[in-house]
Amino acid sequence: MALGSQIARPGPVAMTKANGVMKIEEIIHNEASRLLVLFDRGQEDIVRVVAEVLGQKHVVVESLEGAAGQPDNAVLGLDNRLISQPEEIRKKSRTAINTHCIDVQDLRDEHLTSLCDYEYLYTQKQFVRRDVARFLSFVLGQIKPHDDLRRKARTTLLSTTFPDIRAALPNLDILSVGADSVELRVDLLQDPTPDSPITSVPSIKYVGEQVMLLRQRTELPIIFTTRCTKENGRFPMDDPMLFYTYLRKAMQWGCEYIDVELWLPEEIRKKLASEKRSSRIISAWHDFSGRFKWSSAEAQQLFKDGAVYGDIVKMIALVNTTEENYELEYFRSIIQTTYAHPPLSGLNMGPVGQLSRTLNKVFTPITHPLLPMIAAPGQLSAAEINSMLHSMGQMPKLDMYAIGNVRHNGQAMFFEKCLNELSLPHQLLSIERTSPGSIERFISRPNFGGAHINPPLAASAPYLPKLSNAATAIGQVDTVAAHTTPSGKLLIGDNATWKGIRATLTREFVPSAYAGQAALVLASQEAQAAAAIFALGSLGIGPIYTIGFKPKDSVAANIHQFRGVEDMKKVQEPLVIISALPSEKSFVVTPLLKHYSNSAKKQSQRPGKVFVDLSNGIRGKGDSVATADSLGWAAYGIADVNAWTTVETLRLLVGQNVPFDFVRLAAGRSLYS
Repeated sequence: MALGSQIARPGPVAMTKANGVMKIEEIIHNEASRLLVLFDRGQEDIVRVVAEVLGQKHVVVESLEGAAGQPDNAVLGLDNRLISQPEEIRKKSRTAINTHCIDVQDLRDEHLTSLCDYEYLYTQKQFVRRDVARFLSFVLGQIKPHDDLRRKARTTLLSTTFPDIRAALPNLDILSVGADSVELRVDLLQDPTPDSPITSVPSIKYVGEQVMLLRQRTELPIIFTTRCTKENGRFPMDDPMLFYTYLRKAMQWGCEYIDVELWLPEEIRKKLASEKRSSRIISAWHDFSGRFKWSSAEAQQLFKDGAVYGDIVKMIALVNTTEENYELEYFRSIIQTTYAHPPLSGLNMGPVGQLSRTLNKVFTPITHPLLPMIAAPGQLSAAEINSMLHSMGQMPKLDMYAIGNVRHNGQAMFFEKCLNELSLPHQLLSIERTSPGSIERFISRPNFGGAHINPPLAASAPYLPKLSNAATAIGQVDTVAAHTTPSGKLLIGDNATWKGIRATLTREFVPSAYAGQAALVLASQEAQAAAAIFALGSLGIGPIYTIGFKPKDSVAANIHQFRGVEDMKKVQEPLVIISALPSEKSFVVTPLLKHYSNSAKKQSQRPGKVFVDLSNGIRGKGDSVATADSLGWAAYGIADVNAWTTVETLRLLVGQNVPFDFVRLAAGRSLYS
């Protein structure tokens, strides 16, 4: 691969105990991402942004030859007008990214881009850092959506059917509730060029901008689909190389999945597989004839053919009878017991095939009432699928609990709103916790389906038979998930707060930017900061200095107490400051923010640092988040952390995805105060 030094993203955080110390394993390797960033005239600033997001320095060179001898831990920038011999890019041991700002004169050079590993399109808007962080995290292998989705019991894809994705953006938060990915139907896009006929293939330029716009508005993985005319699309079948051109561009744009039709010549499918890097391939086959039989030998051969280059095999047929759904389920069982990989997404189209859409568990296409049309006959919404599962006895009604101060802060109301939006049959019960032991009687009930607990419960509670590694290390349980197993119900006490903090920290920085960096954590007592320290440890942060409490070594290694002003001169300058102080004391952090901001200014550098304030309620003397933001920090308040924690809590409790932006849109201000 041409990616040079890769940085592995940790899988589920594993914990081991040695000498009484809880250690986080599988953290990010502290290796440099060796990047060469090409930029358009006047767009040198994108090099600085990329470097900040990576936590590295940057150097602008005058030629490709000038890249030689530069340090590995520096992002190199080069004006693409200075490249006289583009082919030399391939000889460099750096990952080459050609960048373009679409707000200015279009200076894209397709030949130059074809020689680069990736192409990054952006706009001059305030969330460019967030978009850069997501793009780099994915292409450098630090986030792996496919691995995360494979662990889910059910996954879905929202199939968009807009001629211009801009029409979907205002409602995308609502459209994608219950979706695990979003499919961009490239063949249904309509290039706005006046002379362009409605049946024509949209231009590469237009499609690239559509991908950019979609990625800026959703954290969901993007599935890039070019459907042919025979399979209900608009791409012509007489030009297979056209498919290759668009699909390769999708990989350069950092699309998480590309949909590769099985009829394409093997040499094209093989070439795409060899060039996919971080992207994954859905090997797709459709039959609209109505004559295909799942019981035929052809069906198994089609799966085998798709499995050669596919990370997922999708097989969809138009059927005429209900019995053909049962034939598909028998075929599915054979595949699942015969082949460990890749997973099968098998569906029947048409009204009688809706049963198969309910039973399918891998990337089931879903629609939404706000979409202009369905992408395939018989397509259902996430809410309709959940309703059908309940009516079939596959999703029994359970009692979900919101325990603690959940009425006052609006959490209970929001959880109920999500259950309704997804048509989940569960009943939400709000319980004001009166004593720690009172929770036990709810958890032991036969219909118990899970609980959100705020404030969290001590992890030492004897009635929780199993705890996650995070809950054990942090010492707090804010979520109890109920899992159905062959031997009965399994209750797991977990902590979602640390995941919310980690997601906030990686909003504008790639995970590896934190590796080996210092952090300051302020709190009145360790319990307030335990989840934050665990989140920092999962990113490879170290050393961690604490202010206001004496740390224990059970949550993270390399943690020390910050004792006074003299320590400010001795310790490593922090990349992160997290305040878990009560709101009336949050102003205490302001001198620290100013001190470390002034230190960065003396070095003629933008701070490029992160501040997170975890306090709720009315603040005392000023707003620390506003202060940090004015000083150039990436600053986040409890609103962001609570929103991400809510996303993670719902995933644990009901196994369904509710996007961050929907939480911020629909939860109401009370959730964040």
